[in-house]
Amino acid sequence: MAGHSHFKNMMHRKGAQDAKRARIFARLIREITVAARQGLPDPAANPRLRAGVAAARAANMTRDTIERAIKKAAGEGGTDNYQEVRYEGYGPAGVAVIVEALTDNRNRTAGEVRSAFAKNGGALGETNSVSFMFNRLGAIRYPAAASEDAMLEAAIDAGADNVESDADGHDITCAVEDFFAVRDALEAKFGAPEGARLEWRPTMSVALDEEKASGVLKLLDVLEDSDDVQNVYANFDISDAVMSRLSA
Repeated sequence: MAGHSHFKNMMHRKGAQDAKRARIFARLIREITVAARQGLPDPAANPRLRAGVAAARAANMTRDTIERAIKKAAGEGGTDNYQEVRYEGYGPAGVAVIVEALTDNRNRTAGEVRSAFAKNGGALGETNSVSFMFNRLGAIRYPAAASEDAMLEAAIDAGADNVESDADGHDITCAVEDFFAVRDALEAKFGAPEGARLEWRPTMSVALDEEKASGVLKLLDVLEDSDDVQNVYANFDISDAVMSRLSA
């Protein structure tokens, strides 16, 4: 289990969090709100909003809820003013961690994130203290419905940089500036993806034994429990054997 694959490698923790429907919806609504305020409140003309709406629909959010969030962001009764903030630091065993948040109170969020690191064997660092160990890229995930050859050909034609396929599906990556064009081209050919987002992926990983893995995963769980936190990325690797013992 590697810490860089957001779609596949967080499943043991995301399974529990997916039950927290209200929290998931709150995060999606925040993303829709920010996207609608940064651009036009029309998904067809706003790629980030279109991605947020697609993620909300994939989470089974109702159309009415999505439309209310967009209207609120456009000024119809909306007062929330969310800011995008990124935090960086080190967890147990020297694992590098990047935390992305949307918050209406930077002091509150910074305090929560700093406390999570301090209480779980880590330390919050300065901006860019660990991001140099990651690449920022677009990541699109499709199930294995399409063949490996068909997906590879379509992805390369659309401008993607790489495609990794296995029995579970296809992981397509591309440059940040090409993300929306690649996603839209693949969606036109194969339908809506299982997941599509901008991610941080590490250029190197820290191998963890059972004890260290337990500490790292506890820190990530605490961070993701924060209402303000949208995404957490880390550069760890856990073997299948260790993962099996942790899941037992």
